[in-house]
Amino acid sequence: MFGPVNNFLTLIFWLLSIGAFILSLWALIHAIRMPARAFAAAGKLTKQLWLIILGLATLFTFAPAVNYMGMGMGMPGLLTILAVIASGVYLADVKPAVSQYRGGGNQGPYGPW
Repeated sequence: MFGPVNNFLTLIFWLLSIGAFILSLWALIHAIRMPARAFAAAGKLTKQLWLIILGLATLFTFAPAVNYMGMGMGMPGLLTILAVIASGVYLADVKPAVSQYRGGGNQGPYGPW
């Protein structure tokens, strides 16, 4: 009786899990590419701490995304929700602050060249 509805909801939650994994992976890749001094200059947590937080967030969103041991079925778990919050905080607050300290090699009066 609940077959089509259940399958549709499972698909929706699986797509949300994939989106959460992509969000966490995007934040982790950005944090890896930024120099450690940018985090200190922006007054944020250290790069190492953000790499740990975002690494765990990526791990906790990867498992439901690939349906590891049935974790992808049903509502997103608490760890998945916390991982999305951590990734969202990084992308909304830390990423804009540290991106301006990226710096290049040669700086001219109008930017890198």
